[in-house]
Amino acid sequence: MEERYNAQKIEKKWQEFWDREKLFAVTEEAGRPKFYCLEMFPYPSGRIHMGHVRNYVIGDVITRYKKMRGFNVLHPMGWDSFGMPAENAAIKHGVHPSKWTHENIAYMKDQLKKMGLVYDWQREVTTCSPEYYKWNQWFFLKMLERGLAYKKASSVNWCPSCETVLANEQVVNDGCWRCDTAVVQKDLEQWFFKITAYAEELLKDADTLSGWPEKVVTMQRNWIGRSEGVEVDFRITGSERKLRIFTTRQDTLYGATFMSVAGKHPVIQELVKDEEILRQIKALSDDPEEKQGVFTGCYAENPLTGDSIPVYAANFVLMEYGTGAIMAVPAHDQRDFEFAKKYNIPLKVVIVERSGDVSVDPSNPGTLESSDPKEAFEDYGTLVKSGPYSGLSSEEKKKKIADFLEREGLGKKVVNYKLRDWGISRQRYWGTPIPIIYCPSCGIIPVPEDQLPVILPEDVHISGKGGSPLAETKGFVNIKCPRCGADARRETDTMDTFVDSSWYFIAYCLGGNEKVDFNSELSTLNSQLSYWMPVDQYIGGIEHAVLHLLYSRFFTKVLRDLGLVRVNEPFKSLLTQGMVIKDGAKMSKSKGNVVDPDFLVGKYGTDTVRIFSMFAAPPERDLEWSDQGVDGALRFLNRIWTFIYKNHDVLSIKAGNQLKDVSHFSASASQLLRKTHQTIKKVTNSIERDYHFNTAIAALMELVNETLAFSPSDEDERDLLRYTVRQVILLLSPFAPHFSEELWREIGESGVLFNENWPAWDDDIAKDEEIELVVQLNGKVRARITIAAGLDDDTIRERAFSDEKIQELIKGKSPRKVIVVQGRLVNIVI
Repeated sequence: MEERYNAQKIEKKWQEFWDREKLFAVTEEAGRPKFYCLEMFPYPSGRIHMGHVRNYVIGDVITRYKKMRGFNVLHPMGWDSFGMPAENAAIKHGVHPSKWTHENIAYMKDQLKKMGLVYDWQREVTTCSPEYYKWNQWFFLKMLERGLAYKKASSVNWCPSCETVLANEQVVNDGCWRCDTAVVQKDLEQWFFKITAYAEELLKDADTLSGWPEKVVTMQRNWIGRSEGVEVDFRITGSERKLRIFTTRQDTLYGATFMSVAGKHPVIQELVKDEEILRQIKALSDDPEEKQGVFTGCYAENPLTGDSIPVYAANFVLMEYGTGAIMAVPAHDQRDFEFAKKYNIPLKVVIVERSGDVSVDPSNPGTLESSDPKEAFEDYGTLVKSGPYSGLSSEEKKKKIADFLEREGLGKKVVNYKLRDWGISRQRYWGTPIPIIYCPSCGIIPVPEDQLPVILPEDVHISGKGGSPLAETKGFVNIKCPRCGADARRETDTMDTFVDSSWYFIAYCLGGNEKVDFNSELSTLNSQLSYWMPVDQYIGGIEHAVLHLLYSRFFTKVLRDLGLVRVNEPFKSLLTQGMVIKDGAKMSKSKGNVVDPDFLVGKYGTDTVRIFSMFAAPPERDLEWSDQGVDGALRFLNRIWTFIYKNHDVLSIKAGNQLKDVSHFSASASQLLRKTHQTIKKVTNSIERDYHFNTAIAALMELVNETLAFSPSDEDERDLLRYTVRQVILLLSPFAPHFSEELWREIGESGVLFNENWPAWDDDIAKDEEIELVVQLNGKVRARITIAAGLDDDTIRERAFSDEKIQELIKGKSPRKVIVVQGRLVNIVI
């Protein structure tokens, strides 16, 4: 054994061994429990960063631990390799996106291996591979057959910088999720996936996601946005045309004083003939923050009151949301209130606070004595100026008005969703071609399945301007119609890259890129997918809560309905890890606070970096980078190495799992044995319950301290030392795998460490003989007592009252209550 710990030499040795032996390549094993651990796969941008490292080490620790617990563990990796950065690199450096991407994949794969991350590389997926994106196209055709894919003209979110469409979920704070450029609206023909067909199921099944952070589930519920209300028709005055609105606040119908419609609403195109008004409507700002409107010259009749109210075109109403028309009640909606004040539109208060801040004439609840609000009253309350409903509560009126509207044919009760269909068309090159052909005679024709995949051409000119480069590639665009043989053209938009990541976790189960085949026998598919799915532990950032995670849930349900999977949800448990920050900010090149993983591995070794990244904070919390913390992790490993080196003659004699005779152990030996079993329990529970690796490593550090301080007095106690060191190495192995494998051999063990069983503890041995309890008076600590472990509550009370300090403090006073918390404290309330 070498005197000094040589991390780089040891790590290279074991990485080559694991890779050569393919220790983490798995197949389905009937009767053996499985565990599918998965980290969100990376975009191959060129280098992994510390955020990647933390994410993947979390998964690696869980994988190694579960393997030692006897599970058949699937732990794959791949590359989310379509996307705009590759096109940008082509423009900037003149390199083809494919070449740039595959060079990055090779480099990053090497980095992952150097981090000691063990994956089943035989199942690797690369989404830019035709073998993979063929199935994106196949899914598209299956959705088209079932009415879940369709094309329509739509006002879409457009990023002027990226020059492409964004899904609603990709607009963050009115900016592009990728580059922060302000998003504008643009009219385009687009392909959509009908995710709204699954809105109710996505919402209902969110209740089953007990292994997900509640914050993520709440974000998805809010994004789906289910609301129960009524659709009401307002007839345009002097016309048979009706404006249909949806509202959840039918209790405010009597307070409507104007209507707001989208500038592209059909009623404007049909009824507004004044060129100046049309010009003003067209000139409305795209910025919804600046509320703007134009009076159309039209009026609509309130179906409950018969009042004619003006119709405004407003820039904050979009045709893609709801019906494209809104009933505006400025007294009870703040946005309408501000709009009405700006355009001098009257307000009508029809709901007042139940406390009666606005007085109502009890003899005539339809009259209001004071109604000059300074802001909208948006809460529920008591109705006024609402005809026969005056004096009722909002809740009562909502039901009665809904019943009345439906009974009289003026409206109907409906359930609405904020969720919109997923626009998948992108005006980019580096993505999955949409398998559609446009024929002047036959119309829209899907590419026949036997002609898949539609392969991206290599001879393209990528300028970053003027839409999709595929549109300028004649050899790709021009094609014969597969139905009639006439000249036709291909669709030149590519799919949103979130399509790629919506099912990749299923591709792993089938063996990776070249083995995926959804046309194979269903029995074969089901045997693989039924064994591995769902993913037991998924790990990734919370920024994907309403993007990737929602789309993956949708895809899984579609694939279930196609008979391809038998699960309703793809991910059983979700861990959203925190960011890695330095100097109080997220690491980024622009802030100059990036720490290069390659530099760290070269200086400290992988295991030191792993220990620090797992010890510095719980996985779900942000990790504050600390050079001193990394130094501390290295010192911890060095102390273990040095101790084993100095005691190598004693420790290299192979020890068993059981100790022979502990009855004559010295007090220090008994304490070490007890501490060993306590640590096994603590480490195991910290991993099992909440993946709090920081507390697991802290417990290991305590055990190492006691082990290094222990001096055995005879051969039985030397056996104890060997036993304890063995347990330390086993417990440490998921966190510092190379270090542990090397020491495993040095203490006389053979075979692969990760085929060993995880240590077990004995509760009787782990039990403390004595414990220290805090004694409080009225919640304040006044004394500490040491008592035998396992005493009942009555005996603990007696010991607390017998303490001299406590007796002095409570002299002459009668306790009202005594609270005993076993193992922790006694609180005497006087």
